[in-house]
Amino acid sequence: MFLRCIKFLAVAVILLFVLAISGCLDDEEVKPEQHYYADTFNPDDQWLIYWYVCGSNLESDYGSATKDIEEMLEAKLPANVKVLIQAGGSNEWQNAFIKSGKTNLYLYGADGLQELATTEDSDMGEAETLAAFLQFGKDNFQADHRVFVFWDHGGGSVFGLCQDERTGNILTLNEVKDAFASVFDANTNNPPFEVVGFDTCLMATYEMANTLYGFSNYMVASEEVEPGNGWQYTSWLKSLGENPAMSGAHLGQVICNTYYEGCEDAWSEDTATLSVIDLSKLPNLRTAYENFGIEALRLSAQNPRKFFSQLGRHAKNSENYGGNTRESGYYDMVDIGDLANNAKDLLPQTSATLVRAIDDAVIHKVTGPYRSKGSGISGFYPYDGGEEMYAMYAAVNAASDSQKYLYNHLVRGYIPNEAKEILKNTGLQELPQPMGRNLFLIDDLEDIKIQIDKNNNAFVQLTEMQLENIAYVNCNLAYVDTEEDLILYLGSDANVKIDWKKGTVTDNFDATWPMLDGHPVYIEVTAVEDNYNLYSIPIKLNGVRCNLEVVYDYTKNEYKIFGARRLSTDKGMADRNLIKLKPGDQITTLHYGVTISGDDKSFTEAEVDTFSFTENTKLADERIGDGEYLYCFEFVTPNNESATSQFINFTVEGDNITTSELE
Repeated sequence: MFLRCIKFLAVAVILLFVLAISGCLDDEEVKPEQHYYADTFNPDDQWLIYWYVCGSNLESDYGSATKDIEEMLEAKLPANVKVLIQAGGSNEWQNAFIKSGKTNLYLYGADGLQELATTEDSDMGEAETLAAFLQFGKDNFQADHRVFVFWDHGGGSVFGLCQDERTGNILTLNEVKDAFASVFDANTNNPPFEVVGFDTCLMATYEMANTLYGFSNYMVASEEVEPGNGWQYTSWLKSLGENPAMSGAHLGQVICNTYYEGCEDAWSEDTATLSVIDLSKLPNLRTAYENFGIEALRLSAQNPRKFFSQLGRHAKNSENYGGNTRESGYYDMVDIGDLANNAKDLLPQTSATLVRAIDDAVIHKVTGPYRSKGSGISGFYPYDGGEEMYAMYAAVNAASDSQKYLYNHLVRGYIPNEAKEILKNTGLQELPQPMGRNLFLIDDLEDIKIQIDKNNNAFVQLTEMQLENIAYVNCNLAYVDTEEDLILYLGSDANVKIDWKKGTVTDNFDATWPMLDGHPVYIEVTAVEDNYNLYSIPIKLNGVRCNLEVVYDYTKNEYKIFGARRLSTDKGMADRNLIKLKPGDQITTLHYGVTISGDDKSFTEAEVDTFSFTENTKLADERIGDGEYLYCFEFVTPNNESATSQFINFTVEGDNITTSELE
């Protein structure tokens, strides 16, 4: 069906529309919970902070690395706290001292900023470059306590971090482990680093924490995409300089709290996350997560369709990061604590234990008002359902074996023979027969008939077997303009009524849809939470293709625009630069359309309205115009295949909506 197409050809048309959604959020200001951590070190101890600054396009386009270096220079440090900096990986630097096309080594401390060496260009996305930097610090500086900070893009467990702009190469989690292991011996009792931190997006993952086990006492990272302001280097470095006796736990808390304060100052705290993970707790967390996967794997072997459909619904309703939609791209990262909480009835033997292990490991976290459900640690979940993403995950050495086998079953349709060993104590005698990509019966849902009830509502009645193939249901809406020979796709939303027990899916159409200053926008739901919905709107901002990120807040019954973010790179790195719109910015709405008379039924993207952003610009639900609208349900399987129902016709005339079958 043509509403399943993603890439489109089309047409300019003006519509009036708005989205009816629900949600609520307390107006109380979110403040991080405070913990007291006693000083554990001698105030005269030597601290060495390794700062691996892979500038990438964040520096060449925005000067973001330069801004953070300037922040560092505002922190006055004592003689026993030093920052060793390696800067590279950018086509252009927005300062006078770091040289493009070179590897730059600097030291910052009580004597200010000193250039140590400028060497031939090296690839910041290669393990050898990271290892050389680690070795340089070890060979040339004595330290009682070491801190390592990665700075750049991040793409979660699958993609890794630190994308060199000149080469396109990225450090994978395996390469990070190899680099650290080539210079330092892992020591679970006395790790070589006090803190390893990530001023990057999406790296507060189980897989990253497990990678660093034995190399650091604590890890500091964000589950979500970081805003462009990033960490506040003046504040946390100054705090360490004033109290070199502080513990790694205390330092992690300071990094988190000052980061959130900086986000508040930059008005970017809405979806901010940062957490401190005590890596000494990894053995318990590893066991709990492994057992969670084993319980899930056993149930998937018994009835894969029913189990994965239920798990998929829980994953859809769990906090997940980076967007995980066709418009925003997929990073396949879910908060594993939220997932375990949601799945406690499905996986009763292991969910509570996993939640406790996470709570024990995450000793401090900060979360914005629209990311408040996060536990502080994310993990892989195949939202995209694709072979490529799963294969990259399966190659991560630190990933849980049971999780790999579980998602192999979901994505590839079989449980590998290697899983027999971990399933032998569960009572499972034989592995189920492989089913491949035919695991879910998507064809049975294609073109299913829509009925009309006595209240003039469109609905479909699903059988129990059909329900076992569905993780969630969206609705699709399109406007029909016969005079212009045009069908215009308005977007996809989760605004449907679903009774999973009775198997009914009913429309909630009320002739509204979202509008930006009265201009129609295409909108796609990216998260459905108890208190709010998150949406992505494709636009061009000053001529550059972006996604506008917005929230619908149920307490206030209004939308809020967070800002615009460029599309991810071709290697999957999330763009951490959330662009705040300002008066005078030019917005071009993007729509998807297809001609009625043409043979090609694929929608194509086209630019429609261009207008200026003002101080009063807002996104608001408004009444759509009179006319004919096509509506269908989109059924999505647990491995992200989709099918659409037959279409129903809505005729809007003023306040009246007439539902009828298509002729």
